[in-house]
Amino acid sequence: MTFNVLWLQSGGCGGCSMSLLCADTPDLPGLLRGNGINLLGHPALSLKGGEDHIGLLQDCLYGRVRLDALCVEGAMLRGPHGSGRFHVLAGTEVAMIDWVRQLAGVARHVVAVGSCAAWGGITASGFNPTEACGLQYEDEHKGGLLGAHFRARGGLPVINVAGCPTHPGWVTDSLMALAAGLLTQADLDPLSRPRFYADQLVHHGCTRNEYYEYKASAAKPSDLGCTMENMGCKGTQAHADCNTRLWNGYGSCTRGGYACISCTEPGFQHPGHPFHQTPKVAGIPTGLPTDMPKAWFVALASLSKSATPKRVKQNAHSDHVVLPPVPRKTGLR
Repeated sequence: MTFNVLWLQSGGCGGCSMSLLCADTPDLPGLLRGNGINLLGHPALSLKGGEDHIGLLQDCLYGRVRLDALCVEGAMLRGPHGSGRFHVLAGTEVAMIDWVRQLAGVARHVVAVGSCAAWGGITASGFNPTEACGLQYEDEHKGGLLGAHFRARGGLPVINVAGCPTHPGWVTDSLMALAAGLLTQADLDPLSRPRFYADQLVHHGCTRNEYYEYKASAAKPSDLGCTMENMGCKGTQAHADCNTRLWNGYGSCTRGGYACISCTEPGFQHPGHPFHQTPKVAGIPTGLPTDMPKAWFVALASLSKSATPKRVKQNAHSDHVVLPPVPRKTGLR
C-alpha cells in the first residue's frame, strides 16, 4: 500500500521545497516511489494546478483519497484578527489556515516542514503583523494553529522537522520512517522533532573543533578559529546533525565560514542580539554548551587557552593554514 503525502505551502519563502530538490539522490521522485511514498500534490513540483489541485484537497478532505501525511511548509498566517484572510487559497475564498485545520483532522500524520511551520520562524519575526505561528507551537510555547493537545489520527502530535531551511535528508528520512511505521512518540524529542537528527548537536563533527577545544577564537569572519566566543556561533546549543550529515554531501554553515544561528530551535529568529556577535557578561558568553555549568566552562577555557599550541593560535586568526601540524615519527606502541 502506498503512503499518500500532500504538501501545502503557507507563509514562507519556499526554501524548504528548494532544499528538498537538493536531496542526496539523482532521482527524488524515484527515491520516494521506491519507499512506497506517493506525493499526491505539491504547489511547485506537481503538474496539477487550479481546479485539479482544489479537487485533490476536497478528495482528501471527504475521504475519496486517503491522506497518510499532510506536510505543511511555511507559517500559519492567522491575521488579520484571526480571520486568516492574509492568505486565501486561490480559487477557493477559503483561508489557508482553515484548509490546514480541516485536512489535519483527516490526516494520519501531520508534518511541519521547516521552522516557520514548526514555530513561526522568520515569518513570525518582528512585531508579526500577519499573526504568523507554527502548526502546534508559537516559538517555544505549545498551541499554535492546531492547539497544544492536537493529535493526528495516527496518534502523534505534529512532527516538527525544523530547520531554516530544513535539511532534505531530514524530510525524506522522516517520511520514509512514517511510511514504514517506524516513527513513534519515543522517536520524537520534547519539541516533537525526530530524534535521528535532533538528538545531535551542530557542534558534533564541526571542522573547527580543535580551535574550540583550545578556545582559539576567530576575531573576524574570514578567520579559521572557533566562532563561538566572538562571532555568534550557537553550534554547541543547536540540535541538528549538520556537520555529520553534510548539505549536498559537502558542506554546512560552519564549514562555509558562517556561525550557526541555531535555526532548528524555536525563537532563533529574534535572539536579542546581532546574529554575527556573541553576547557576553563580564567577558563570558551567555550562550554556553547546553549541558556544561558556567563555572566548569570558565575553568576549562582558562586551562585550554594556556595550553594552546602556537600552530592553533596562529591559524585561528588566519584565513588559511599558516602552520600545518608537524610530522613526527612516533612508531607504533
